[in-house]
Amino acid sequence: MKVVLLEDIAGTGEAGELKDVSKGYAKNFLLPRGLALIATPAVTKQVESRLERKKLGESVDREKLIELAQQVEGKEIHFRARLGGGERLFGSITAADVAEELSRTIGSVIDKKKIDIEKPFHQTGSYEVAVKLAGDIKPKITVVIEEETEQGAEKEEKPEKEKKQEKKKQTEQKAEKEEKPEKKKRKAKGKEEKEVKEEKKD
Repeated sequence: MKVVLLEDIAGTGEAGELKDVSKGYAKNFLLPRGLALIATPAVTKQVESRLERKKLGESVDREKLIELAQQVEGKEIHFRARLGGGERLFGSITAADVAEELSRTIGSVIDKKKIDIEKPFHQTGSYEVAVKLAGDIKPKITVVIEEETEQGAEKEEKPEKEKKQEKKKQTEQKAEKEEKPEKKKRKAKGKEEKEVKEEKKD
């Protein structure tokens, strides 16, 4: 009995293939489970058309993945982390952290499940990591974890201090500007009073 396979079946054939099978195998296994259809000319044509569309879709997706792999390949991403006892990090750098930083670097979203690390990183160093975009498309990146020094922390704090000082300076300048017209008025008033006194003396 001739059938068209709808799915890959081990020992029988691949999806889309035209196969000659026994009636019992077709009626008791393949047809009831929706794994094959009786090979009429219309069915054969329909299955072939569907497989072509599927291959075309896979081809387009593959091209996109290859393009993405080219963007990812060789990228180096950096993390700064504080060290605790025994040269271990406070906390850890996880696949989610790597995926987030890589996504930010290349401007495309990378799922954390694509980051091929067995367990989170707990120590400083340089690590080569594969990004599993597809079965045979696995570009590699370098993850560099460095110790966050106190100097680095100070540098981060410094801009904050500078901002506060700048704000304070601006507030003081504003207050001075508001005071100046008042001083001028007082001076002018004092001058007028002086002139009036002098006139009275005359």
